[in-house]
Amino acid sequence: MPQQGSNQVAASHSPMERDQTPGEDGGNKQPPSTSMEYQLKAYLLLLATLVATVTYAAGLNLPGGAWPDTQDGHLAGDPILPDAHYRRYLAFYYCNATAFASSLVACLLLLVLDEENTNWAIVLRAVMVLDLFGLMGAYAAGSCRDKFTTIFASLLVTSVFTYIMLVFLSSVFAYVFRGSVCTHVLKWGTVFADAFRKVFPKSTQGSKNPEEQGEDEHEVLMLLATFVVTITYVAGLGPPGGFWSDSRDGHRVSDPIMQDHNTSRYQSFFVWNTTAFVASLLIIVLLMDKNLSRTISVRFVALYGFIAVALIGLVGAYAAGSCREADATIYVVSLAGAVLASIFLQVSITSAMNKEGSWGNKLLTPIRRFTSQWLKNIRECFTPITTPSPNRDAQQADKVLERNRSLVMLLATLVVSITYTAGLDPPGGLWPDDRDGHKGGDPVLLTTHPTRYKVFFYSNSAAFVTSLVVIIMVQSRFLLKRHTLHAAMILDLFGLITAYAAGSGRDLSTSIYAIALAGVVLVYVVIHIVFFTLEDQQVDNPQDLEKLDKRREMLLLLAILAATLTYQAGLTPPGGFWSADDSFGHHAGFPILFDNYPRRYNAFFYCNAASFMASVTLIVLLVNPTLYKPGIKCYALYMCMVVGMFGLMGAYAAGSSRHVRTSIYVFTLVAAVFAFVIIQVVIFWIQSCCKKEQPSTSSGPVNKDSRERSEEKDLREYLMLLGVLAASVTYQTGLKPPGGLWQDNNNGHTAGNSILHDIDRGRFRAFFYSNSTSFMASIIVIILLLPLNTHKLPLWPMHTAILLDMMGLLCAYAAGSTREWGTSSHVIALVVPVLAYIAAYAAWSLFRNKGRCVATKMPHDQPSQQYVTMEMPHVT
Repeated sequence: MPQQGSNQVAASHSPMERDQTPGEDGGNKQPPSTSMEYQLKAYLLLLATLVATVTYAAGLNLPGGAWPDTQDGHLAGDPILPDAHYRRYLAFYYCNATAFASSLVACLLLLVLDEENTNWAIVLRAVMVLDLFGLMGAYAAGSCRDKFTTIFASLLVTSVFTYIMLVFLSSVFAYVFRGSVCTHVLKWGTVFADAFRKVFPKSTQGSKNPEEQGEDEHEVLMLLATFVVTITYVAGLGPPGGFWSDSRDGHRVSDPIMQDHNTSRYQSFFVWNTTAFVASLLIIVLLMDKNLSRTISVRFVALYGFIAVALIGLVGAYAAGSCREADATIYVVSLAGAVLASIFLQVSITSAMNKEGSWGNKLLTPIRRFTSQWLKNIRECFTPITTPSPNRDAQQADKVLERNRSLVMLLATLVVSITYTAGLDPPGGLWPDDRDGHKGGDPVLLTTHPTRYKVFFYSNSAAFVTSLVVIIMVQSRFLLKRHTLHAAMILDLFGLITAYAAGSGRDLSTSIYAIALAGVVLVYVVIHIVFFTLEDQQVDNPQDLEKLDKRREMLLLLAILAATLTYQAGLTPPGGFWSADDSFGHHAGFPILFDNYPRRYNAFFYCNAASFMASVTLIVLLVNPTLYKPGIKCYALYMCMVVGMFGLMGAYAAGSSRHVRTSIYVFTLVAAVFAFVIIQVVIFWIQSCCKKEQPSTSSGPVNKDSRERSEEKDLREYLMLLGVLAASVTYQTGLKPPGGLWQDNNNGHTAGNSILHDIDRGRFRAFFYSNSTSFMASIIVIILLLPLNTHKLPLWPMHTAILLDMMGLLCAYAAGSTREWGTSSHVIALVVPVLAYIAAYAAWSLFRNKGRCVATKMPHDQPSQQYVTMEMPHVT
C-alpha cells in the first residue's frame, strides 16, 4: 500500500505535507474513498491544538477582567463576569470547557486516524462539530455586553449553525433520493463551473495533478482559517482598551472601556473581528465537506470569498482597535498599500532590467556571471568530494532534509510567538501609576526582584532573537545538513526553561522545583527505555521506520503546542498580580490567586509546570533519532505526552474556577477524556495483535521538474507560515500594546488608552509602527501567496517582504519590551552572538566531517560508501 499523507508535519514548512514528492508514487492516485479528515490530518491536529490553546487561556483569564481589590463581598483576582453577568458566565464557562475537552479528544483521535479505518473519521467529525459549536457559544457569550453586539453575534453564529444543519440534511437527501433530482443539480453545477473556469482560469503549475493541486489549496486555506479563528477568538473575548473594574461615573463593571469612550470605533472593531471569526469557521466547515469541494465554482466562491472576508475583517479590526486617533488609523491602512506597492515595484524593475537588449540587462549580466562563479568556488571549497549516490538515496536524503527543515521551522515559529508576547507582557504585571520611585507601565518585577527579572528578560529575549535568526536561515541546506540549526534550537529550549523558572516563581526553591520536573521526566524516559528495550534485537525495516517517523511528527506537534500554551499561562497565572503592597501582607508582582486560594494556586502551578517541562523534554528527545526511536517503540514518549495532557487538564480545572461546583464539570470532562484514552489503548492493543504486515512498496524515481516544483511549493509554504506567524502575534499585541492601559480618567489621561503612549510617545510610536508594518506586510504576503490564478508572482519580492516582517518584529520587541533605549540596543545586539554561535558550530561540524571523510579514504583509494550514505547530497 503506498504511503499516504499522515507523515505531514515535517515534510514541508507547513504542518502538513505528503511524504511523496511529485512523481514518487508512480502515477498512483489517492483512493477516492479517503476521507477529508485523513487528507487534512495534520492541519486538523494543528486546529485542535490551537483551539485547546485559546480555550485554555480564556478559561484561566475570563472575559471581563478580575477584581483589583477585596471589597463588597468579592475577593481580589476573582473574575468579574460571574457577579456582573451570571448567566453569560455560565454559558461561556461551559461552552469554553466543552470546546477545550473536545479539542483534546480530537487530538487523541487524530493520533490513531488512518486511511483504512473510517470509523475513527466518523467519530472525529462529530467531536470536531461539538468543538466548533462550543467555540461559537463561548464567543457569543463572552464577547457581547449590549444589545447591538448580542444581536450581531447571534445572527452570524446562527447562520453557521443553520449552514451545518443544511449540509447534513442535504447529505441525507442525496443519500435517500439518488435519482434524477441529484443528476440535474450536478448537471447545472457543472455548467456553472465551466463558466467560472473561463472567467477565472485555475493555475495548473506545470503538469501538476489537479487532485493534488486541490489538496494543496485546501491545506493553505485550512492553515489560514485556523490562524484567523484563534486570534479573533482571543481578541473578541479581550477587546482593546480592557474592561471597567468598578461602576463609577455611570459605567457598568466588566463592560469594555472602549465601548463607552469610543462607541463607533468599538462597534467597528467588534463587527470586523466577529465577521472574520465566523468566516473562518465557515471555511473549516466547507473544507470538511467533500461533496461540496467537488464543484469548482462553489468552492471558488465560498472558500476564496470567505478567506477574503476573513483577511479584510482582520485588517479592519486591527485598524479600528489598535489606535484611538483617525490619522493613526489612516496610516495603518495605508501601510498595506505601501507594502503592496513595494512588491510590485520590485517585480516591475526586475522585469524591465531583464529584458533582452536593455541597459539594465547589459549592466547586470557580467555582475551575475562574476557573482555566480565566486559563489560556486566558495561552495566547492566547503563541499566534501563524494561519489554520486544513487537516485533513491538522493531522494531519501531530500526527504530527511525536508523533515529536518520542517522540525526546525515549526519550533522556531512557535517559540517566536510565545517569547514575543511574554516580552511585551512580562510576569508580575505592570505598575498602574507613577509613585514610590517607579513609572506607570514599567514591569513590577524589575523593581521588586531585579535579578529575577533580568534572568527572565535576557533568557526570553535570547530565545526570541535566536528563533528569528533560525527562521531566516532555515533555507540553508548547508546548516541543516550539519544540524547547526538543531543545536541552536536546543539552546533555544533551554532558554525557555530558564525564562519559565525565573518568571513563574518568586523564590529560589520554587524555581528549582520547576526545573527539577524536567529532570524527573528525563530520568523516567531513560529508565523506561533501558528496561523495556533490553531484549529488543529486532532490526527495523523501512516500513517500520516510516511509521516511527509519522508517530514522531504527531507527538512533536502536540508537544510544541502544549509547551507554547503552558509557557504563557505559567508566566501570567489566572487572577493576575497584586499591583501594590498593602497592609494585609500582599506584595506587588505576586499572584493574587496564591494569597486567596493557596491550594488552587499550587495545584495550578505544579500541573502547569509539569505539562510544560514534560513537553519541552519531549521535544528535546524527539530531535535525537537515537532516543526517540526506542522511546516510541516502548511507549515511553507516549507516557510523557499523556502526563503533559493530564497536567494541562488539571491546571485548567484548578485555575479556571474559584468554586467546587463549576470545577466538578471540568473534572467530569477530565474523567471522560481519561476513559476515552483507556478505550483507545484497549482498541489499539487489540488491533496490534490482529494486524498483519503489509507489503512495502518501492518508490519510483523523481525527475528534475518534479523536484523543482516541490522546492517552489516548499518555499511558498515557508513564506505562508511565516506570514501567518507574524500576523497572529502582531494582531494581538497591536490591540493590547505593551505598558498596560489606564484604568481611570484622572490626571489628563483616558481610561482604556495606552499608558506607554502618554509617558513615552517616541517609544510607543516606534513599537506601534514597527508592529503595524509587520502585520500589514504579513497580510499582503498571505493574499499574494493564495493559489488563485495562473499568473504567479516571483517569490523573491515576497521573501524581501518577509525579511521586512521579521525586522519589524525585532524592532517592535526591542521598543516594547523595555523602557530604556540602552536595553533595547542590547536586545538587537543579541543577533551577533547568535550568528557567531551558528557560524562556529557550522565550521566545527564542517571540519569534523572533512576529517572523517579523509580518514575513511586512507585505507582505500575510492571513497567510503558509508560516508556517502551518511552525508546528504548537495543540491543547488
